[in-house]
Amino acid sequence: QVQLVESGGGLVQSGGSLRLSCVGSGFVFSTNTMRWYRQAPGKERELVATISSTGETIIFEDSMKGRFTASRDNAENTAYLQMNSLNPDDTAVYYCGATVHSRRYWGQGTQVTVSS
Repeated sequence: QVQLVESGGGLVQSGGSLRLSCVGSGFVFSTNTMRWYRQAPGKERELVATISSTGETIIFEDSMKGRFTASRDNAENTAYLQMNSLNPDDTAVYYCGATVHSRRYWGQGTQVTVSS
């Protein structure tokens, strides 16, 4: 079955960096667009980035551009989200997602907490 497993979250001070990973299995990872989302407390889940099968990336929010970088390693079935210059507004649960055979799948999420 399709599985997405995120890791790399944690507690970091403002200005710090984290690199999130998402390992996919149960589907053809290399042909699927991967997406990163986040959900802050009391807010709706928002799309952070997409990474096409060929590695083209889009960062959606202006506040994240220049600080967040998305990438993937198809040989390792892994997508990454590098986050630099973190601030408390980046505190959220971060999820990776994929649509496989028209069904959307999510990982369990990884908590990112940025202290001021």
